[in-house]
Amino acid sequence: MKKISLILMAILAFSCEEKKEEKPSLTANIANVEDGTEVYLASLGENGRPVPEDTVEVKEGKFTIDLPETKLQTLNVLTFENLRSNVLFINENKALTATLHKDSLRSSKIEGGKHNQLFSDYVEHLQKQSKKIQALREQYQDPTMLQDPAIRNEIQAKQEKINAEDEKFRKELIKENPNSIVSILILSDMMKMKMVPTNEMQDLYTSLSTEIQNTIPGESVKEFLEKAGKTAIGSKAPNFSAPTPEGDMLSLKDAMGKITIIDFWASWCKPCRIENPNVVRLYNKYHDRGLNIIGVSLDKPNQKDKWLKAIEDDKLTWQHVSNLQFWRGPIVQQYNVSSIPATFILDENGVIIAKDLRGNGLEEKLAELLPEE
Repeated sequence: MKKISLILMAILAFSCEEKKEEKPSLTANIANVEDGTEVYLASLGENGRPVPEDTVEVKEGKFTIDLPETKLQTLNVLTFENLRSNVLFINENKALTATLHKDSLRSSKIEGGKHNQLFSDYVEHLQKQSKKIQALREQYQDPTMLQDPAIRNEIQAKQEKINAEDEKFRKELIKENPNSIVSILILSDMMKMKMVPTNEMQDLYTSLSTEIQNTIPGESVKEFLEKAGKTAIGSKAPNFSAPTPEGDMLSLKDAMGKITIIDFWASWCKPCRIENPNVVRLYNKYHDRGLNIIGVSLDKPNQKDKWLKAIEDDKLTWQHVSNLQFWRGPIVQQYNVSSIPATFILDENGVIIAKDLRGNGLEEKLAELLPEE
């Protein structure tokens, strides 16, 4: 027994000596690229800014680049000399391999590590979603079909089904992978798309591990949620003041009615201009019952003339303000607006009671809030 034990110990000791830790690296094949083409590795820092890490050259259609050791996971990007696109991947302290396609870098696949596989699954899902939406558009591309209310409802129902499947996939992936940076990237995408209410986003964020919450994208989501909480349904709308078309200062509190809509729009925003006739109709119908609107324009600096012309052309007879600072406007930042048209509906006390309603949804809400006496 002693001899066997000694042999086993020797084998174990030998095994420990021979075993080498896997160094993080990326080895890739890329065809039809000239020798000497430089490959640039960067990690993504705050606000998605690339932080340079290393540079290597392609030789005989191949390259290997060492990756920085990381305690958790980091999102990284490869860019190439004389090539426009890039390759996103996750450094998770693994030896990764890749087959890259010169003319379609974004369709390249990185292998090695569960988080890269998860990222690949997510990208594949997005591609499938895009194809479904494109197929739906092609099915109803004849403009005359859209004049039929039944067909419009059919399109809407199919679109809602696609969106619901997309939302379900993303939520399940996040909940099943609380320790993956991919989950916070998905949540960040959902945040930008306003896919779910703020309270649901907060719940999804809270379900993630502390380590993931503390990543750079995690901190961005946290900051967004803190801002969004100030303009969430049930919150008191932050007051603001800005110049009117005449150059006077107008505050939100001075523009309030029994029900008030803060309407974020711009002369250059086609969806806003398409929605404007509906808003005009509703304003004319409900203004005497207590509806006020204050338009907040995101028009660009030195383009006041376009803002004023759009107000006149679209017959927007309610009150308007703008700092003419495009997306950098202080009210835009204050209300965390990331896409337009965007609307906030306030009660007589200035409490936000609904958001981002348009078309029939907006009309139904106003009919509920301002019924005929």
